Amino acid sequence: MNYSKLKTLFFAFIISLLALSLILNPRASFEASLRGLTMWWEIVFPSLLPFLIISELLIGFGVVAFIGVLLEPLMRPLFRVPGVGGFVWAMGMASGYPSGAKLTVRLRQENQITAYEAERLVSFTNSSNPLFIFGAIAVGFFHNAKVGIILALAHYLGNVCVGLVMRFYGPYYKDNKKEQTYKGAKKAFFRRAFRQLHETRIKNHKPLGKLLGDAVLSSVQTLLMVGGFLILFSVLNSMLSLIHFTALLATLVSIFFQFFHLSPELSIPFISGIFEITLGGKLTSEVLDVSLMDQIIVTSFFLAFSGLSVQAQVASILAESDIKFKPFFFARIIHGFFAALITFVAWKPLDRRLGGIENTAVDLPVFAPYITAGFWEHSLLLLSKYGPVFTVGMLWIYIMIYFKRNNNVRV
Repeated sequence: MNYSKLKTLFFAFIISLLALSLILNPRASFEASLRGLTMWWEIVFPSLLPFLIISELLIGFGVVAFIGVLLEPLMRPLFRVPGVGGFVWAMGMASGYPSGAKLTVRLRQENQITAYEAERLVSFTNSSNPLFIFGAIAVGFFHNAKVGIILALAHYLGNVCVGLVMRFYGPYYKDNKKEQTYKGAKKAFFRRAFRQLHETRIKNHKPLGKLLGDAVLSSVQTLLMVGGFLILFSVLNSMLSLIHFTALLATLVSIFFQFFHLSPELSIPFISGIFEITLGGKLTSEVLDVSLMDQIIVTSFFLAFSGLSVQAQVASILAESDIKFKPFFFARIIHGFFAALITFVAWKPLDRRLGGIENTAVDLPVFAPYITAGFWEHSLLLLSKYGPVFTVGMLWIYIMIYFKRNNNVRV
């Protein structure tokens, strides 16, 4: 039997096993689906949609091309990507997964970057947003806003390290043209950036209404796909736990943890986080008799790895272009190790600086109010209260635009 037939048999067996587990455990699968759906329509959809729509408009009007010219002196030497990568990087950090992949594919489709540049760019521009790190993980699960500081530091600094490593990915092309210098007058520099903005806008002949409608349709379609993956992997994680597959993998991981002097009790939460980071963070925070440093090191790893749920979302988005998924997957692994290492190294200095990370009662005047528990609790409360209303409203707008475009229905 050849490899292709074995692969077919393997996937058929796995899907059949999953279907059987769903039939035998309907209550658990329903609760897992509900957990994924709640996460999507309360937090993910309302927090991501505005960023995605604005990003589409900025690209369409040429603002991203303008920013690209300005950031070229920074992004090209450091990461071997065009200056427009700086925009993707910033939006990826602000809005969270999978907006970095979405914007990278968008730039690739417009031929603003090459395939190799896109693979380098997507490897370090997909990250968790501050709301999820500080609000959901630090405050929501660990009830400690200071934990968010070290998680965010390890996460974002680790992504920079990934970008520096991935700059060596792909061939080097010799350019016979003279390298552009940026020592000229600022006036000429900004003139060139403005010319790029104007040329990009002229190439796009869509009126404002059409451009806005396309931005809404594209963004909502992306988030519908994200919601499907969230629900699917929430159920998958639950079913794997019920059939004791997670426990089997945890036994192997515990041996690895002992080598690094980490508690074996964290192995099951770690495996859960490898599949879906939200559940992994919740389970990690609930482990008793384990040092907080060990908990945060493990959380930093699977937060950087992004979970197979997010990676499936990215793979689906990248499939729309010629961007390969393998470099992204490799980057997530090294990002996990970078984040865990940075957490370990920075723990004691930050512990002294913050007056004890485990001491949640100490005021934080340097960072306040942005990392105080009240700020993030209030943000999550607003999302949980108004997020579903916003989600339903935008879905109605999406349906009206979709039917008007495709069936010529008057709305």
